[in-house]
Amino acid sequence: MIYFLIALCTALIIIICLLCFKIYQLRLTAKELSRQIAEHIGNDTNSGISILCGDKKMRALAAEIDKYIRTMRRFKLRYQNGGRELKDAVTNISHDLRTPLTAISGYIDLLENEEKSEKANEYLNIISERTQTMKNLIQELLDFSIILSDNQYNEKSAVSLNSAFEEGLAANYSLLRQRGITPTVLTPDKEIVRCLNKSALLRILGNIISNAAKYSDGDFTAELRPNGEMLFSNTANGLNAVKVGRLFDKFFTVQNGRSSTGLGLSIARTLTENMGGSLTADYYDNVLTIRLYFPNAAVS
Repeated sequence: MIYFLIALCTALIIIICLLCFKIYQLRLTAKELSRQIAEHIGNDTNSGISILCGDKKMRALAAEIDKYIRTMRRFKLRYQNGGRELKDAVTNISHDLRTPLTAISGYIDLLENEEKSEKANEYLNIISERTQTMKNLIQELLDFSIILSDNQYNEKSAVSLNSAFEEGLAANYSLLRQRGITPTVLTPDKEIVRCLNKSALLRILGNIISNAAKYSDGDFTAELRPNGEMLFSNTANGLNAVKVGRLFDKFFTVQNGRSSTGLGLSIARTLTENMGGSLTADYYDNVLTIRLYFPNAAVS
C-alpha cells in the first residue's frame, strides 16, 4: 500500500512538472506571438508569424493571426494607394482648372477697362465674383492634397497663443466685417506658450474663423482661456446635432449652394491632431462652439 502511494505521488509530481513545463512553454509562445504581432503591425514587415512551439493549437493560432495580419496589410496598402491616387487626382485637376481660370481672369481685367453699359458692368461683376469663388475652391483643394502629403508643418517652436490668437483674428477681421459681424474677443493677461508650428496654427485659426463668417447668423465670440483653450462661438439656427457631428468630415457642407468644398474644418482638425491637439464642436441652444486645445507639453 505504501509503495502504491509512493508511486502515485511520484506520478502526480511528474504530471505536475510536465504541466508546469507545458504552461511555461505556452507562456513563452504567447510572449513571442505578442512580440511578433507588435513587430509586424509597427514595422510593416513582410515576414510571417512563426513559432517554435510544438503545440498544434498554438501553431494553428499563430497561422490564423498571420493570415489576418496579411489581410490587414493588403487592405492597408490598398487604402494608402487609393489615398495617393486621390491626392494626385485632386492636385492634377486643380492645376488643370487653374489654367483656364487664369485666362478668364485676364479677360475680365481687360473688359473692366472697356466702355460698358450699366447692365454689362453688373454682369461683369457677377462673373468676376464667381471666378474668384472658383479660384478659392481650387486653392482649398490644392491645400488639402498638400497638407496630407507634405511636411511643411513639421517644424515646431515656442509659440505665444496670445499673439497667434490676435494675429489670426486680425487677418480675418475684414472677412467678418464684410459679413456684418462685429466679433467679441476675450483674452487673458497671462501669456500662454505652446510648442507648435505657428504657420499651421494660423491656418487652423483662419479656417475656423472663415467658417464662422460663412455660417454665423450675425455674431461671433472668440475667447482664449488661461489654460490655453480657444473657444469660437456663433449663433447658427440652421444646424442640428447630426450636422454638427459631421462638421469635420471631408467635403461636408452645411448648406448646398454655399461656396465651399467642405474641407476647411477637416484641414483644421488634421493639422490640430498632427500637433497633438484636439478640435471639437458643440451645439447648444442654437449656438455652435468650436473648441481648440493644445496640451501644455514641454516647450523645446
